[in-house]
Amino acid sequence: MNIPYLYDAGALIAIDNNDRHMWARHSLALEDGRDIHVPAVVVSQAWRDSRRQVRLGKFLAARRVVPVGLETAKAAGILCGKARTADIVDATVVVMAASLGAIIWTSDPDDIRDLIDAQDIKPAPVIRTV
Repeated sequence: MNIPYLYDAGALIAIDNNDRHMWARHSLALEDGRDIHVPAVVVSQAWRDSRRQVRLGKFLAARRVVPVGLETAKAAGILCGKARTADIVDATVVVMAASLGAIIWTSDPDDIRDLIDAQDIKPAPVIRTV
């Protein structure tokens, strides 16, 4: 069984910027048969201009963009309260990764780690830095 990946905005920005390391990681994940999840709110955080983000648009068209349901939204809000942060997108990433058992790919490992610690998730999601 392959552990799924969950990309945060930093991963999408790296893909949009044609970062060769992120593309290599992503290609290996696909070769391994991993499921790749992108929360819809993460797209909101990374998306700015469709005329300039053609590469990211094509990438997202081939990915599973996951909507955020009511229970996930509530859990992310509770987590923000526990962690004393307003970053609802990172909180959503942590909540979704925990429910999927996914590895989080992020450019903000410290922020993600703080949220995981506040949630006291066992076992804690694995964090990988973009």
